Amino acid sequence: MINNNFKSGFIAIIGRPNVGKSTLLNKILGKKIAIISPKPQTTRNRILGVKSLPQAQLVFLDTPGIHRVNSGLSKRMVITALTTLQEVNLVLHLVEPEEYKWGKEDFILEKLSSVNVPIFLLINKIDTIIKENLLPLIKQCDSLGIYQEILPISALDGEGIDLLIDNIIRAIPCGPRYFPEDMISDQMERFLVAEIIREKIFKLTEQEIPYSTAVLIEEFKEREEKELISIRALINVERDSQKGIIIGKQGKMIRKIGEKARLELEKLLGTRIYLDLFVKVQKDWSKDPRALREFGYQ
Repeated sequence: MINNNFKSGFIAIIGRPNVGKSTLLNKILGKKIAIISPKPQTTRNRILGVKSLPQAQLVFLDTPGIHRVNSGLSKRMVITALTTLQEVNLVLHLVEPEEYKWGKEDFILEKLSSVNVPIFLLINKIDTIIKENLLPLIKQCDSLGIYQEILPISALDGEGIDLLIDNIIRAIPCGPRYFPEDMISDQMERFLVAEIIREKIFKLTEQEIPYSTAVLIEEFKEREEKELISIRALINVERDSQKGIIIGKQGKMIRKIGEKARLELEKLLGTRIYLDLFVKVQKDWSKDPRALREFGYQ
């Protein structure tokens, strides 16, 4: 039986690459479950995060950035994001104020036109816009007639997040608790470990290297006698030159990646970590359907 005083629903977070979707999800949950990076297209999979409150349970779906693509990994990422729109009770469309040009958003607006659930527009990074320009921007967005709410927020410092949550609760239907109260994500530990390693590669390497890497966890063993978790991870790249960059001169880069990943993993998992990283060349894996399936990009 549904409690008429309890609200629950699935909420998609969508937007162009690098507008702050993962930062927003982490801020709402109060814990990092999605990796972030200044580089676009950091998120590759749909990530589920659960916010449990006394009066409601909000199930957020962080999606890859939506953009026009034709093939390979990027196409699968966009398909993942667009498919999510058909599975939710509410859509949060996240944009940046200074870069919100209607031409850039046309592709997303086209997809939103067929969505039959409420859509909120979230204008992120409001600290980057002159306050006098904010109201005209809101009026311009409202003139489209597709948004139920238009809310200025800062995903980084949390400004506007409490108001956003209040509005979400009002917009979603009555329903059950879909997940246990102490659950904040459906991601397995192996996935989170691989994502954190990939995040460090994003932050420490340049140019095309991050987009050519896929991380596979080959071993994840709890060694009770040593009170630690032993992890072996394989970093797949597409070319020999990329392998050389990730390893670095005398192995300095891969040691740096491993050290930063290990420190964050120890905080995440609450125990000591032994992390072993290896690099393998798998030529043009991002264009190979078999490799994409193997690396979890269905």
